[in-house]
Formats: sequence, C-alpha cells, structure tokens
Amino acid sequence: LLEKMADVSLKEAALIVGVVAACYWNSLFCGFVFDDVSAILDNKDLHPSTPLKNLFQNDFWGTPMSEERSHKSYRPLTVLTFRLNYLFSELNAVSYHFLNLVFHVVVCVVFLKVCKLFLDNRSSVVASLLFAVHPIHTEAVTGVVGRAELLSSIFFLAAFLSYTKSKGPDNTIVWTPIAVTVFLVAVATLCKEQGITVVGICCVYEVFIAQGYTLPVLLDTAVQILRGKGSIPFSMLQTLLKLIVLMFSTLLLVVVRVQVIQSQLPVFTRFDNPAAVSPSPARQLTFNYLLPVNAWLLLNPSELCCDWTMGTIPLVESLLDVRNVATLTFFCFLGSLIVFSLRYPGESSKTVLMALCLIVLPFIPASNLFFPVGFVVAERVLYVPSMGFCILVAHGWKKLSNKSVLRKISWVCLAAVLLTHALKTLHRNWDWESEYTLFMSALKVNKNNAKLWNNVGHALENEKNFERALQFFIQATQVQPDDIGAHMNVGRTYKNLNKTKEAEESYMIAKSLMPQIIPGKKYAARVAPNHLNVYINLANLIRANESRLEEADQLYRQAISMRPDFKQAYISRGELLLKMNKPLKAKEAYLRALDLDRNNADLWYNLAIVYIELKDPTEALKNFNRALELNPTHKLALFNSALLMQESGDARLRPEAKQRLLHYVKEEPQDANGYFNLGMLAMDDKKDMEAEAWMKKAIRLQPNFRSALFNLALLYSQTGKELMALPVLEDLLRYYPDHTKGLILKGDILMNQKKDIIGAKMCFEKILELDPTNVQGKHNLCVVYFEERDLIKAEKCLVETLALAPHEEYIQRHLNIVRSKIASLSATEQSSLPADGTAAAEEKKNSFQNLKVVKNEQKTTQTTVDNSKGHSKNKKRTEKNNMDKETPKKSTKEIKDIEKKRVAALKRLEEIERILNGE
Repeated sequence: LLEKMADVSLKEAALIVGVVAACYWNSLFCGFVFDDVSAILDNKDLHPSTPLKNLFQNDFWGTPMSEERSHKSYRPLTVLTFRLNYLFSELNAVSYHFLNLVFHVVVCVVFLKVCKLFLDNRSSVVASLLFAVHPIHTEAVTGVVGRAELLSSIFFLAAFLSYTKSKGPDNTIVWTPIAVTVFLVAVATLCKEQGITVVGICCVYEVFIAQGYTLPVLLDTAVQILRGKGSIPFSMLQTLLKLIVLMFSTLLLVVVRVQVIQSQLPVFTRFDNPAAVSPSPARQLTFNYLLPVNAWLLLNPSELCCDWTMGTIPLVESLLDVRNVATLTFFCFLGSLIVFSLRYPGESSKTVLMALCLIVLPFIPASNLFFPVGFVVAERVLYVPSMGFCILVAHGWKKLSNKSVLRKISWVCLAAVLLTHALKTLHRNWDWESEYTLFMSALKVNKNNAKLWNNVGHALENEKNFERALQFFIQATQVQPDDIGAHMNVGRTYKNLNKTKEAEESYMIAKSLMPQIIPGKKYAARVAPNHLNVYINLANLIRANESRLEEADQLYRQAISMRPDFKQAYISRGELLLKMNKPLKAKEAYLRALDLDRNNADLWYNLAIVYIELKDPTEALKNFNRALELNPTHKLALFNSALLMQESGDARLRPEAKQRLLHYVKEEPQDANGYFNLGMLAMDDKKDMEAEAWMKKAIRLQPNFRSALFNLALLYSQTGKELMALPVLEDLLRYYPDHTKGLILKGDILMNQKKDIIGAKMCFEKILELDPTNVQGKHNLCVVYFEERDLIKAEKCLVETLALAPHEEYIQRHLNIVRSKIASLSATEQSSLPADGTAAAEEKKNSFQNLKVVKNEQKTTQTTVDNSKGHSKNKKRTEKNNMDKETPKKSTKEIKDIEKKRVAALKRLEEIERILNGE
C-alpha cells in the first residue's frame, strides 16, 4: 500500500519542475559570490590537472585536512560535481547554477515521494510545492556552495525510502534495502556531514511507524521485562537487530569521519560564533534562543541575510532578557508536539512524529549541542529541517480544509502563502547576482555585523573602488572595534591608495589586538590563522623602506615563532632575504616551507629563483621543472624556465624552451613578452620570417615595447632589409628618444644605405649629448667626419675616441688609416699634378675604399641585440632588464656575452623581487 501511494505521477513531477523553474530561472544570471569564491574560484581541486585523490585528502575549500587552518568540512562528492562543471564549462557560472536548479527539482520530487508515505496525495503535493518555493532555500539553491545541501538531501531521502522497504511479509527482515540504506547514508555524508542523521530518522520510523509502538507501550513492555513477568517479543527482537545494524554502521561512519579530520575540530574565532566562547549562562541562553530564531525564519522568511555571525544576534546574558519568552514558548510548543506524537496512536501522530524528526535530527549538527559551529544562524542548514516544517504545514492545512466552514479560507491562505513565497524567492535570487548586491541586501536587514561591512568593502575593492571600500572597512571597525580583520582591511586599502603611514597605523592596531601568548597554551588554537597575516602584511609594507628590512625580518620571525607551521611566513621571509642579498638563508626558509607543503608549485618556483641568485642554473631548472610537474600551467615557471633554457646557449634545449613559451602565450595571450621571447628564440635558430612574425605580434599587443621594436629593426638590418628597419626605428625613437643603440643602428643605416650623412650625423651627435663617453657613438661620428672629407676633424675625433677606449684595436687601426690619408694628401699637394687624371682618380678610388673599410668594420662592431626578458608575478606584467648582447664573433666577445648574461640575470632577479614585495 505504501509503495503504491508513494508513486509520483508525471503530472505531479511536471508541476514541480514548472514551479521550480518559475521561481529560480533568474538564478542562472547570478555569479560566484561569498563562499563560492573559496569553493569554486580559488579551489585548485576543480582543475583537471589536480589528481582526483586530492579531493579525498582536502576539505570542501581545497585545503588539506591535515592543516590546522582547514575548515574540516569533508565533502569530496560535492567537490567532484564542481569538478565536472569545470570540465564542461570551466568557470562559467551558468552551468553551476543550472545544475543546482536541477538538483533542487530532484529533491522536491523525491520529497514528494516521501510525503506520500505519511500524507494523502493532495497534502503531499502541497508540502512539496511549499518546499519548492520556500525563500529560505535561496542560499542553498542560488548559492553554488549550497549544492552540498542539495546533494546530501537527495541521498538522505533515498536512504530513508530504501529503509522503508526493509520490512517484509510477516514482519520479516529484508536485508538488501538495509545494505542499500547504509551505502546511501555514507554517500550522503560524503556530500555533507548532516547526511548521517538520516539513521536516526530510520530508527524512529522503525519503532513508531513500521512496528506501530507508542511510548506507553514501550515503557510498559520494559517494566514487564524488568520485573521478570515477560520476555522480549520476537518482533521486538527483530527490531532491535535492525537498529543494532544501523547504529553499528553509523558508529563506523563516525569513526571514519573523526579519522579524516584527525581528531581535530576546526579553529573558529569568537566573531564567528560569539556565544560559543561566552561564559554561562549567556552561552546556554543564547544557544537556546537561536532555536526559535531558526523556527521564525521558517515561519516568516521576510528578512533573509547571507551572514548571521558577529553582532547580528546580541547575546542573551540574563534570565530577565525578554527574548527568553520566545525560547520558552518554542520549547512548550515543541514539547507538546512530541508528547502528542509519541503518546497517542493514529496516522496523525505518526505524521507529526516524522515531521518533527525531519526538523530536529538534521538540525542537531548545527545546533552547537555537541560541538561549536562556525556560524550563529545559517539559512542553508535549514534546507532539510524545512521538509519537516512543510509536512507539518501541509498536515495542518489538511485538517483545516476538511472542515467545510474553513475550506475556502484554507485554500485562499494556501494560495497566498505559495504566491508570496514564490515572489519572495524570485526577488531574493537577484540579491545573489553579485557580491555587492548580496552584502548590501544583508546590510538592510542587519547593520550590527562588521563582517557584512567588510564584505561590501571587499566587493568594492575587487572593482578597484578603493575610496568607497575604505569607507565600509572603517565602518566595520566602528561596529566591531576589536575585529582584527577589519583593521587589516583598512590597512590594505590605505596601502592600495599609497597612504603608507595610515596603512602602518592600521596594521599596528590590528597587531595590538592579537591575543597574547600564554605559557603552555597552544597559540594557534586561540586565533584565526588568517589573523596572523597581520605580521606578513605589516612586514611587506615596511620592507619597501630599505632602512627597515631588519625590522620586517623580525616581524616574519615573530609570526613563525607563534606558529612554526605558518607556511606563508617562511615564503615571505624568503623573498625578503633575497632582497637583503642573503640567498643561502632564503634557501633555508623555502626548504622549511617545502617541508610543510611539498605539493606547492609556487614554493618550488621561488626556490628556483634562489638558485638563479646562487648562480646555479642547473638546480634552478630542476626546481622550475618540479613546479611544472605539480602545476603544468604555472605561468611564471613556464616563462622563466624557457628563458633559462634560452640563455644557457644549449641548442638542444631550444625546442623545449619554445614549447614552454607557446604554452605560456596560450595561458597569457595578451602578454607581449611571451611573443617577444619566441621571436628571440627564432632569431637564435636563424628562422628570420618566424622571428619577424613573433616580434610584430608583440608590438601589436604593446606598441611601445622597447626591446621588440629594436630587435625587429635589427632583424631587418641583418637580413638585408635595412630600409624596412627605418620606420620601426622611428617608432622606437618616438617612444624612447634616448635609446642609444637605436640611434646607432639608425645612423648606420642612414649612412651606409641612404647615404644620408646629415641624418646619420644628427643621430650620433644626439648619442653624445646623452652620453659624451659613448665609444660607439663617438667613433661613428668620426666616420661621418671622414665621409665629409674633414680629415683633420676626423683625426682629432679618433684620438679622443681612442682615449676613451685605449684597448680597442679597431679604433687605432682606423686612426692610422686617417693619418695615412692625411700624409698621402700632403705629399700629393707638394708634387706636380700628373699629365692625366689617372693617378688622382686612383687616389680618389682608394679613398672611398678606405672609407668603406671603416664603415664595414664599424657596422660589424655595432651589431647588437637588445634582449629584454619579460616576467610577471601576481597578475603584474613588467618589462625586465634591457640586456644588450653583442653578437659573438670571437672568444673574447663570448666571454663578455656570458658576463652580460650574468649581470642581466641579477637585474631580472631584482625586478622579480620588487614584484614579489606585493601582499
């Protein structure tokens, strides 16, 4: 009979689908907000590159369960569905919201099936519709992280339905449904922890519904057995056996769950749940008062709020507090329902009993009864308890509608409730559109929660609206003056506004609010791990001042002394030690951090940078490769390892360097540095057309890319396309008028290709204006004087140039040529002219040949490569050092080249360090 009643018709399912779609269609237009950011956007467990086993080692937010900062919420199957979403649509929020909507439909249909076990068809549909439209569910359905509730509820209800089939003919035990129930309970628990509470519901169902016992009958039987006047009935023994199997399975699940969290409860601050750290009787009075608060949200969901922590609900500190009346009324009503359902037989009492079980038992994990939770009130945890509430309402409506006098009123009231709830849900969905809209809607309900002010500030901060964000952060400090996080937010915003003095003052206030160290008491257990970041933030701020580096180091060491496993402190200290030119100590800091987390790709990358500083490129490359093994899309490791391979001069490494740069530009298609370095690789491989294409692409993305412009011009000049180089050089010199090598190359082309002596002279004179000691510019100006037949001036110029570079053999040789020419001309003037012009013509010819020698040698000497390497860190892309590398011709030149590369690497490290200084 029960199975027949529990069938859901196609019309009923279609009705539910239509109602849910009508209420939640606009949720598809919402983004990732609030906890979605940590669970979706920042969670590496969603990425296909992360091993699947990590889902079963990390918590809901992607933090290893072994770490103290872990929230200890173990929901790997829920994270697996997020990963499937990511696989199909990456971070497109629509697919995530759509799947949540589908799961809510499934829950509503399965819930209808459960309702039909205790209600008639009409009342069951009413209960299911009320559940479908109830506004309290917007957090669970429209908030993506609420999927944990949705998935857990599906398996929760499925486990219960399976258990209802465990009673066979003549009260026999059917073990297959029980085994399925245990399996589904385990699955529900892996979606969310409260799934395990369905076992309690199954136990109550078995005793009071399946076996039909009432509390008086059970008490009477127990008394008879204790007096020795009777034995335990066989049916009761069978019931006990089933209950023992259920309880043993539950106990096993609990043991496994405790092992997963390594017997550690998560660390919450007093701001998350103020009552949890309050003395008696405030603690007990407040916890009891929270029960009618949750009940009122089910009865009247008109004012909903995404965050009920901190000062949202003031503590009930006295028995005289008027709010205790609400607590007393709630317990009286609940008690009367419990007595009615347990004492009296009949279908009505059974319905009420199961409704109460659905309300009470799933809520126990969130009730602070056995352990403190990290919130005061959370609307999403009412998702399953609201099922019991909806059954109670539908049962009451059934009683009223059966009375002819109240029938019409009951239908009108039902229609009004369903319509108003549906409209409220539709309207509430828009609040979840963005973080700004969500937290602003919360502030309309409650202005005493500093966390809400902080979160609005964060939303504005993400939009780079620092001035307005600062106003909300300051308001948070006024609402909750001892909120460490709020003062940290104020400090960070001041820093973003370049107000370092005010930023330091705010960080100092936050630091002063940190709990003092108590001998013998573990510090980390008394403070939120993220609050220790105040030391990191303050140190990062003051280390911008070169005279305060030691002070910054002291702050890092202080953080480490408070928390020896504070990984971020080691990382930041390693960066500082690099800046202080202490690479060996930096290496120690990074190795200590790697002891804490060997699967952190960023740490291996940072260690590679240390090895570059230590002039050990082999070890550096090994660490870059280790970072890429852990994270194949690590952009910095891809880019810098490719540069290291390129600079090694080993032709065998160039193909791999090219592949890494190609991977990099795929990840960062708007970063011109990637294309530029692909062009440099192509130039090394003598692939001129390919090099030209990459350089042009870099310039299209960044028209003022200094190195790309110069090297494209150089490429043209080396491949016989000197005239194509001129417009590129014009662009270069328009952006960088003092680009010495650009001026040299332009002057060389003007003199040798365009025969524009005046233009070339202007280029070389400009160089000497910028740098009177520039040997190349000075020498080329001497060549111009030679071209202008001003041999005396050319000789004087070369003498001055030789004084600047006495060891340059080519300058001395050219000076000898000019002096020889002067002497030759003098000898010619003293002799008589020849009979024909042959000798003079020959002399003139020789003169031009000598000039050509000078120019050609000079051109060869000037050939340079402006090899600028680009790096990026923390979403910043900066052009690095402009390393000028002479084309190798001789062994001495190669030695100089190697030395220049070393100097350039050090410059690059300095730039990386400046970038890493950011928080």
